[in-house]
Amino acid sequence: MTKEKYSISEKLRLFLSQVFAVAVVVLLLISANGWSSTLPFFNTILFVLGIIFASIGALGRLWCSLYIAGYKTDKLIQLGPYSMCRNPLYFFSFVGALGLALVSETFIIPICLSIGFALYYPRVIKSEEIKLEAIFQEEFREYLNTVPRFFPKFSLLEEPKEYLVKPILFKEHAFDAIWFIWFIGIVEIIKDLHILNILPTLLTIY
Repeated sequence: MTKEKYSISEKLRLFLSQVFAVAVVVLLLISANGWSSTLPFFNTILFVLGIIFASIGALGRLWCSLYIAGYKTDKLIQLGPYSMCRNPLYFFSFVGALGLALVSETFIIPICLSIGFALYYPRVIKSEEIKLEAIFQEEFREYLNTVPRFFPKFSLLEEPKEYLVKPILFKEHAFDAIWFIWFIGIVEIIKDLHILNILPTLLTIY
């Protein structure tokens, strides 16, 4: 079985995500957390929330990939997470990314992430909806009218007893979720290096 190909828009989204992640790492490398000296317990709250959100995002992406991997536009997926909202992969990606931003134990990084997502992804979603409507026509229009665009409606959840999964392609998508765990580890290492005064502190962020 051949490796699943990614579209230009998907490659662009991946590139932008990588740029944002690198920018966050660079910021953390040169900055100190302002809450550490003022409200240390607040750090713990943000970190725990970050872990929870990142876990939900990673598991949600795996759940979506279970249904969508290898199918793309071959068929209109309307089961599992796709029965609750039309773009669950983007929803869980946002939740997971927000979790990683919260792990930084700051407000500025989650806020920047949310603004960037709100500015970029609605246009991406609208563009994909136009393509899907051209392919699936009335079937997609009915789906569009009954299922929310972004935020899941859990009462609509419908899961089959059996579902044909393409394991090789699912495995490729599953590896995409691992970076959530790696990023948390990187952030923790950076924090320890600041505590040991190995990394310089050029600014304070909240």
